[in-house]
Amino acid sequence: MAGSQTKRDIALILAASFFYMASPMLITPIITGFSESLGASGVMMGFIGGIMNICSLVSRPFIGVLVDRISKYKLSSFGIFCVLLSCIGYFFAQSPALIVAARIINGLGFACCSTCLSTWMSDLLPPNKIGSGMGIFGTMNALSMAIAPAAGISIYQLTNHRTAFFIAAVTASLALIIVQFVKNRDEAPAQPAKRSLQFFDKNVFPIAFIMMMFGIPYCATQSFLVSYAEARHLSVSISLFFPAYAAALLILRLSLKNYFDTKPFGMFFAASIVSTSLALYFLATMQTNAGLLAAAVFMAGGNGIMFSVCQSTAMLLAPKNKRGLANSTFYIGIDVGMSLGPIIAGFFYQHFAITLFYPLFFFTIPLAIIAFLVYRHIAKKLKQAHA
Repeated sequence: MAGSQTKRDIALILAASFFYMASPMLITPIITGFSESLGASGVMMGFIGGIMNICSLVSRPFIGVLVDRISKYKLSSFGIFCVLLSCIGYFFAQSPALIVAARIINGLGFACCSTCLSTWMSDLLPPNKIGSGMGIFGTMNALSMAIAPAAGISIYQLTNHRTAFFIAAVTASLALIIVQFVKNRDEAPAQPAKRSLQFFDKNVFPIAFIMMMFGIPYCATQSFLVSYAEARHLSVSISLFFPAYAAALLILRLSLKNYFDTKPFGMFFAASIVSTSLALYFLATMQTNAGLLAAAVFMAGGNGIMFSVCQSTAMLLAPKNKRGLANSTFYIGIDVGMSLGPIIAGFFYQHFAITLFYPLFFFTIPLAIIAFLVYRHIAKKLKQAHA
């Protein structure tokens, strides 16, 4: 009976993760255009586009502390409520300043949800199933990140911005309702053990850095693929890239789910390094849709697979009562990658020949390898300490 209840709780958390992620992803591709319609300047549009990730990055260390000390149900509910509140703010906003306020609330809610729901999920999984379980969790997030932006753009084109914000509020409401039915609230101990206040898990830093290196080329592609294709005068259907990425990622994650728990991190890392290198090669040399699709598939094999592997590895580096801290440290790498990717891409786009745009991103490969070597050293020390 307990086993069936746990499976039910896991299914509910997976559903909640899909709907909470869909809410900001619906809004992300249209929020800058909406702010422009309310009189925002180009600089303000860029600020509005990035402030959510910045707020998420700043708040995440504090959330990492709280998630190991407070009920994950309460903190997740608070985070989803913040996401819902931000959608209401977008819907009623009449000035760019109100959008900024809503984006800040959205960033706080996003940081709460991403850290708490994934840690809650990991706490319900047995240690030998964390890899496959978190792979499924990552798949739900990937589906949201692929489906919701396209849906948001379509809703806006068919109706208007505020209708899209209303739909985003509906998805956040569904997530909030769903978590109320999770029986295992993962309550914090009545008298939590006294320990020094930590905002980061230093053992997870190499994993977070690896994820940042894989995330930078992907997030740069999210922001600049259209401009890159136009600058090179390519006759390719850019709209195919992200659906192909999502489909490839879904197939890869489901095909490899049983290997996440049995194969070493180094094997996935090496394969993802090769896959990302091939993605950058095809993006740099593509002339047709075949090259574009190949790049999407290899990008999924790099950034997409490493997300699941790095997240599960980060949590296995920490004891169960510190998984929230480990998870928040991991997500800091995600946040920094999401923030730096477009910034670095903008610098490359402005100051270098367009033919060098993607080759320049190969700088992430050796840096990721160095971080992997640091991780191996840390993992070896931890293994010896527990021997």
